[in-house]
Formats: sequence, structure tokens, C-alpha cells
Amino acid sequence: MTYSADADAMIDALNRTPNWARVRGAIDDETLSSILTEAAKVAESVVAPVDIPADRIGAQFANGKVTVPEAYHAAFDALAEGGWLGLEHPEDFGGMGMPLTLFAAANPLFERAAPAFMMSVGGTRSAALLLAEWAAPEMRDDWVPALIAGERCATICISEPGAGSDVGRIRTRAVPDGDGWKVSGQKIWISFGDHDIRERIGHCLLARTGTEPGTRGLSLFLVERGPGVTCDRIEEKMGLHGSPTCALLFDEAPARLIGTEGRGLAQLFTMIRHMRLTVACQGLGTALKCHDVAAIHAQDRRQGGNPKEPPVPIIEHPDVRRQLIALKSAIDLYRLAMLEAATSADLSAEDEDARRLNAWMLPLIKNFGAELGFDTAGKAIMVLGGAGFTQDYPLEQSLRDSRVFAIYEGTTGMQGQDFFLRQTLGDGGAALEIFLTRARAECANHPAMAAVIEDFAAFMARAMAEPDRTRQAGMADSVLRAGWIAVQAWMATRIAETPEAAFFMAQARAELALQIARAEGPTL
Repeated sequence: MTYSADADAMIDALNRTPNWARVRGAIDDETLSSILTEAAKVAESVVAPVDIPADRIGAQFANGKVTVPEAYHAAFDALAEGGWLGLEHPEDFGGMGMPLTLFAAANPLFERAAPAFMMSVGGTRSAALLLAEWAAPEMRDDWVPALIAGERCATICISEPGAGSDVGRIRTRAVPDGDGWKVSGQKIWISFGDHDIRERIGHCLLARTGTEPGTRGLSLFLVERGPGVTCDRIEEKMGLHGSPTCALLFDEAPARLIGTEGRGLAQLFTMIRHMRLTVACQGLGTALKCHDVAAIHAQDRRQGGNPKEPPVPIIEHPDVRRQLIALKSAIDLYRLAMLEAATSADLSAEDEDARRLNAWMLPLIKNFGAELGFDTAGKAIMVLGGAGFTQDYPLEQSLRDSRVFAIYEGTTGMQGQDFFLRQTLGDGGAALEIFLTRARAECANHPAMAAVIEDFAAFMARAMAEPDRTRQAGMADSVLRAGWIAVQAWMATRIAETPEAAFFMAQARAELALQIARAEGPTL
């Protein structure tokens, strides 16, 4: 499939998503097609050409400064000038004012093109969302329009040595300094923490202002690149070579408080939905690219067949067709699930059930988008055989680049804890019931799908009744995976007429049984 074909597939999936009709507002079919067609064109012609060269060149660090591949400058300018950095941001700040769902529909096209480059965009648009929500009017009106216009860039600074996902152990401190603050400490794993795309970079940074242990003493600050801010190094990574992952030192750096002192972590969670959807787009975009490489190769590569006749395209071999339909089945079901989560996010402000369902689905969407990208890259290599292991094809780069998707924004284990312990048990099962109600209604005329949903419901009743909290924590990964199988069965009703749905359903109940057996089996 070409980029334009991917855009058409997304439009088809949107039209199969019931809540899209509630979300789309004034976006008619012509407008939708125009936006996604243009996104496909820009992604293919402007962004994709930077991907492989940037992987070979990488970001460079010298004399305390980071430079990125030269081609990034024109690509970033093109996204900024086209308004793509503000697609989902309010018009009052210079954005397009589109639903978050449209971001989720368009962004996989750009992520397919060059995920390492798109890391420069992710932090900037997330920071714009954060500042629009929590910054004082003067700071908000200064920074948010500039970020959306691409005049400045921004990062999110959370992790430190010894305090990654365990943010309660953050040691970076902020102390009052007249009308402002001074921040001192070290932050690591900061994507595009330093670069030469733009001069002004704002760091949205968590620092400790109180004496209370844990997360209660954390506040959120804006620290601009300048005095007191130094890039110590960039990481040598497995993939995403074109994305500089920086260690930053803050030494009494001037800072401005964002929002309310002591509420930094809660305020930061404003972005969690957007950031997890961004990972979802990365995974889907990578999967789209890798599937297409494998499908094209299978049509072009000739091998096997009757030895008395010319070799045949390998797509004629049944096992190759099996591999390709497995890849496409996973992509088609995931695309629908991601759009379901995105539409529920758009409806969250007015619909409490949508808000609960969105929170319940987000760990699934984040994690299995990440796994989709990595798994598709790995399986596509197997379609190509030895050729796929070489740099003659982009698959080996995609495999390296996508491994991190399941790490940042919370590893798989953390998504399992969130899904089961917080969003299911912590919600008293309310979100689960909303899912079951929706899924049962749509599966009513599809017995195979309905059977999966009922197996999952019975399992969850047992899992929630487990009295041992430690055992429940150990079950979380299997519960997460069981939940994903159930969500895919629900989505399969929306493409029930397709071979992709039939391929998934042929094994769905057995795969669910395996996850249930893992969860209910002996613990370590």
C-alpha cells in the first residue's frame, strides 16, 4: 500500500467507528479526505526522505552542543508551515482546532515516514497542550502559539538517575528566587533535549519544592535553554539514531512555575492521553511501513515452484500468504481499536462512560501499538529472509527503532499494572462493565466474537475476586493481554466480512485461554 492507500484505509476505519459520527462535527467527508490525503503527501515527499540518511548520520554531540541531520531543518519547517504541529490544538492559539481523533488518524502517516525525526515534534506538541492547560496567561500566551507555529521547541523532563518511572524519587530541586525559581539537578532520557532545529527550547520539568517524600512535593516548571542548562551527553542507542536522547544538567537555572506548587505530577498527567496516543501512532506507522515492504517483496521476489518452469513470486506460496495476512489482520484490528480510544477521548469531557472507557483502553492502546510496530518489523524480516536482515531494506532499522516504543511512557509491565490494578480494580470494575456492555451489544450477531467476550468476562470476575493483592499484581501482564484479545474480538465485528477478521477469530479463543491459564497458574 502507498501512503495514500494508508490514508484511505484510515478513512474507512473511521467510518466503521460508531462514535466518529459524534466527534466529527463540521468535518465532512471531503474535508476528511483532503486532510488525510495532504498528510500522506507531506509524509511521503517531505518526511520520509530524511529517515534512512538520519539513521546513518545520527545526531552529533560536540562542545556541549547537539546537531541533528541537516535535512531535519527543512522537514520541520514544512510541518510547521503546513499547520501540522497544531492539528488538534485550539484555534485561539493558532491550531486547527480538530478533534484528537483526527490527530490519531493523520499522525501514523508521519510516524511511518520517519519516527526518529517525529520525536522532535512529539515533545513540542505535548508541551503546548500542557502549557495551554496549566500555565499562567502571560506564559501560556507567549509559549503556546510559538510552539504550535513551530517557532520554538519543547521537551518533557521527568527521568533522572535512580528515578525513572518511580517519579517519587526525583531529586532535582527548585528553590524560590525573588519572583521566580532556580532549578538544580540532572535529567536523563530527554528526547531532543538539545538540538539546532530552533534556538529556543523550553523544558517542562518536574522538580521537588516541598519536603514531603514521594510525589506530593513535586512541582512543574518551565526552564528555557540558556544560563544554567547544559547538555552533558547524548546516548548511544540501539535505534532512533536521528533522535538525540540527552542528559541535561541544571545548575541554578532560572525557572517559572507552571500551575500550582506541589501539583506537578497531577498537572503532567494532562498529557498522558496524548503521549500514549502518540506511541500508538508510532507503532501503527511502523507496522504499515514494514507490512508494505514485505508485501511488495513477496510480489517481486521469485523463488520455488515447478523446477521445470520459471520460479514463481513467493506470494504464491501458502506460508508466505499466511504470514502476510497475519500482519494485516493485526494492523486492521489495531487501527480500529486506536480510533475507538481516540473517539472516547474526544467525548470524555461530556460523557463519563467515554472517559472511563478511554482510561481503561489507553494502556492497551499504548502497549499493543508498541508491540505491533516491533512485531511487524520482526515478522516482515522473516518474509524477506536474509535480505531483510540487511540495510538494503528498511526493516532492520524499523526493528531497532521500534523496540523503545514499549519502554517509554511506561513499560509493558507498568501498563499491565495500570490496566488491571488501577483502571479495573481501582475503578471498582465500572470501566470494565462499560466495555462489556458495548462489546456485547456489537457482538450480539457474531457468536464467535461473543464467545470470546463471555470467556473474558468470566475470567475477569475471577481475577477481580482474587483476595491476594500480590498475586493480582503478578497476574497483571496476562490480564492486559487477555483484555487486548477481547478488544480485538470486539473490533473484529466491524470488519466481520473480511479474511483479516476471520484469521484472527480462528485463534482468538485459544489465545485467550492461554492467557487465562498463565494468569491462574502457579506464581513464582
